[in-house]
Amino acid sequence: MRAIQVVRHGGPEVLEFGTVDDPIPAPDEILVRTAAIGVNFIDTYLRRGLYPSVPPYIPGTEGAGEVVAIGSEVDSLSVGQRVCWVDAPASYAELVAVRAVRAIPVPDDVPDDVAGSAMLRGLTAHYLLDGSAHPRAGDTVLIHAGAGGVGLILTQLAKLRGLGVITTVSDDEKAALSAAAGADHVLRYSDALAEQVRSLTDGNGVRVVYDGVGADTFEQSLAASAVRGMVVLFGAASGPVPPFDLQRLNAAGSLSVTRPTLAHFIADPDELGWRAGEFLGAIADGDIDVRVGQHHQLADAAAAQRALEARATTGTTVLVPA
Repeated sequence: MRAIQVVRHGGPEVLEFGTVDDPIPAPDEILVRTAAIGVNFIDTYLRRGLYPSVPPYIPGTEGAGEVVAIGSEVDSLSVGQRVCWVDAPASYAELVAVRAVRAIPVPDDVPDDVAGSAMLRGLTAHYLLDGSAHPRAGDTVLIHAGAGGVGLILTQLAKLRGLGVITTVSDDEKAALSAAAGADHVLRYSDALAEQVRSLTDGNGVRVVYDGVGADTFEQSLAASAVRGMVVLFGAASGPVPPFDLQRLNAAGSLSVTRPTLAHFIADPDELGWRAGEFLGAIADGDIDVRVGQHHQLADAAAAQRALEARATTGTTVLVPA
């Protein structure tokens, strides 16, 4: 099969397209022919060596496609069924072996490119609202990178739950996308961001800040938080947040900071099924509109990751096997 390999740690140039052996599914796995492969920031962190990885390896953990073979112990899925996944290694490939308990059936009304690129972001948005923090109807939240893949989905889910939403973006095009997703106020990144947020919240600040940007926004996230507010740091698009004195949280208003990861909120298959079912159901019902902003051929994975790291993307990014 054709696949992408990370041949050493480094920039996007270390991604090489070539031919490798087909995977053989274990007894508890299925073999899927990919129709769409999601591109995510974690792929770049692993490629750069920020997270542990041992080259050479096939990157990627998310995708969607058709089951072409099933292991001897699998009785919950069948050949020909459409499935998606968020945690199957070696997904930048034409064929992927997926543990059956981690495969998520895809409703007929959800297209492959959405299922293959939106589940990781959608599940992330789901646990951010109902897991890492629990804002209640009437609360106002701040979402950084409001036009990004998580930001657009998180905004829509937040509005469905009756929350006020303030987002940050970097340009007019992204501002329009964020507003179309339902954001009540769309702001630009600036040193005056916290002051602007407080002016929109009667001086109080927001109940929760969802910060997937990291180093560039963290200080403003703290400053924009209400007394007893929470900053949910779930990514580091601009780099990791430097260590800081926890005593600062006291003086800032008894704030809380958490650094969750999706894996801990979908480890249980039943919880994965619940979160995935709610998210895919919302898409199928038309309550959530997922924007697939970029399509690339599998061979062009380096260009896809380069654009993602440059924060030059909107919505989700898909690799399509040629």
